[in-house]
Amino acid sequence: MARNHPLLKSIDAVNDWVGRIVSLFILLMFLILMLEIFARYLFNAPSVWANELTQMLFGAYVVLSGGHLLWRGGHVGVDILYSRLSPRKKAMLDVITSVLFFAFCVMMVYFGGSLAWESLARWEHSQSAWNPPLYPVKLTIPVGAILLLLQGVAKLVRDILVLTGTEPLAPAAPAQK
Repeated sequence: MARNHPLLKSIDAVNDWVGRIVSLFILLMFLILMLEIFARYLFNAPSVWANELTQMLFGAYVVLSGGHLLWRGGHVGVDILYSRLSPRKKAMLDVITSVLFFAFCVMMVYFGGSLAWESLARWEHSQSAWNPPLYPVKLTIPVGAILLLLQGVAKLVRDILVLTGTEPLAPAAPAQK
């Protein structure tokens, strides 16, 4: 089956792995914020780094999890009409609208890559009291966009296979538990 082609499965596996790793950022952000609350209110010793680090982790979490969400079907959609369509009509609509999706991804790779490159070239740091480097977080923008783009290609291939009738109409991602 082409649906289980090794390249498509590899794209799925990479996005699944990245999504699982990045999901741990939520726990890390929670712990950092709890530490900050205790330090601030119990010991009257607020930190200069906790809020900024949490924002940076959240930014990385958002941009790196896009491919995983696409693989899982977790992105927000307008289901009023879409949910009533047959699997073939859903695939057709997804193929048609993929033009917009790929335009968005290409712009994110291009402009996010430009932003990241400029930040890396200047070894950009924040202007806060903590002054952490910003380029690692800005590098997550093109990386996340590339992961999303790759998952979009895998989805497009699967949608085309459904349209041509060469593949069964089963979902690509495993069922949610």
